[in-house]
Amino acid sequence: MARIFDVIEYPNEMRNEIVHRFPESGPGDFRIGSQVIVRESQVAVFFRDGNALDTFGPGRHTITTLNIPLLIEKIGKAVFSDRTPFPAEVYFVSMREFAEQKWGTPQPIIVRNPGMGLGVALLQGFGTFSFQVKDAQQFVTQIVGAQGMFRTDDIEARLRSMLLSKLQDLLGETAAKHSVPELIGLTEELGAGVRAKATDDFAAIGLTLKTFYMENLKPSSKSAEELRAMGMLDMATYTQLQAADALRDAAQNPSGGAGLTAGIGAGVGLGQVVGQALTGMTPAGGAAAQPPAQPAGGAPAAGIPAVMTPAEAASFLKVSEEDVVAAITDGSLKARKLGNAFRISKESLEEFLKG
Repeated sequence: MARIFDVIEYPNEMRNEIVHRFPESGPGDFRIGSQVIVRESQVAVFFRDGNALDTFGPGRHTITTLNIPLLIEKIGKAVFSDRTPFPAEVYFVSMREFAEQKWGTPQPIIVRNPGMGLGVALLQGFGTFSFQVKDAQQFVTQIVGAQGMFRTDDIEARLRSMLLSKLQDLLGETAAKHSVPELIGLTEELGAGVRAKATDDFAAIGLTLKTFYMENLKPSSKSAEELRAMGMLDMATYTQLQAADALRDAAQNPSGGAGLTAGIGAGVGLGQVVGQALTGMTPAGGAAAQPPAQPAGGAPAAGIPAVMTPAEAASFLKVSEEDVVAAITDGSLKARKLGNAFRISKESLEEFLKG
């Protein structure tokens, strides 16, 4: 018996699915009088000959194509090699709000922090956002294309990139008026600012950003090594941080403990930390700790030889020999070259550590 009508529907809750194409692949050959059933929270976009012709809201709709049922059954497919001459497709689009989408900063966001530490602070944050399709036809034509199924996973990365770009821009603007501690307390204002900045970008692809919540904004826990790999620290600053870590830990906490990791992100004063590391702890009696007296005849103080190789200096600074050579090469650490070898004086190393 010839097929006269089609009933086209997608009775799926579409919890993580934004768009579902019917049929999922290839052209459809829907007939005159075919029924499209659209459920609540859905919109159906009807395509024919590759063009979006109409949008159907919730309810039952009768569609019209150029396919005449009996004529196509008898002669149409034979003439067109068993293909419908008038292809059509229906895209069911979920209009529900897709909530609890996660966002986070894969890399710290750099903001100015004048007068504190390195003059910059590294902030990391995370939270949630939600979005909704605003213009189903625009979204299908610009984003989905001919895909049979389009899920939230297919667009998450793009939306997060848009949001992080706006957040970085907003933090840069806000940091000019507020200190880093003040920024951390403005999560609600920052969330509203991101929503405002992202409105046009979301609308351009047929979406609307419903919510953007910043659950946490805090200084980064990146280590000195990671910051150097990011290009945030020059060789001299990096070496000073490493040396200050080693000296401070040895003087204040011989059993170990956190270095400058958290301090860098929060903007702790580098000069203060290095100064404390170089001068040592203040004893209980209040007098500053004095360095060991030099032996008669001007011998160097214990622990730091008068002349060192790059390897010996690296061991003292707790860095690699390559880092010491790099500091010598860029001129931040003074050394004497004898033949093919470098020699570093105690005075040059102390001068380097003072910055």
